[in-house]
Amino acid sequence: MFLTGTYECKLDNKGRVLLPGKLKNDLLAGGSGGFYLKRSVFSPCIELWPKAEWDQRLEEINQLNRFVPQHVDFIRRFLAGVRWVDLDNTGRINIPNELIAFANITKNITINGQINILEIWNTDAYEQSVSTTNFNFDELAVEVMGNKNKQI
Repeated sequence: MFLTGTYECKLDNKGRVLLPGKLKNDLLAGGSGGFYLKRSVFSPCIELWPKAEWDQRLEEINQLNRFVPQHVDFIRRFLAGVRWVDLDNTGRINIPNELIAFANITKNITINGQINILEIWNTDAYEQSVSTTNFNFDELAVEVMGNKNKQI
């Protein structure tokens, strides 16, 4: 299952967002068991993780040594504010208030597919993050994807 695409959505006054049909179908095709919402590590947005992806990540994190203070701090911060959510009967998810505040979400949100997870952004913040003019995407593409030893 690959989650791609960018979707404009609205948050209602109870913190619920109706997922677009295609996105809902893609998420449900990946299996049941609900989803996990968490703060993004690098951006002012929320990440939505399908349960299978979340479980894989936790298996990796569980290998960290809890007698290394940096590992303990990482685990604590990575898991801060994590919430389990499920789709309701109409295809909505409920975003907790603390995560709405973290991402400075108001009414207009953008959901952006990140291959195996989704990002949920304040629409203005998302547009700013992808429209930055002082950022050279060409150089980043070469640096990240231009590895001569890797066949893509």
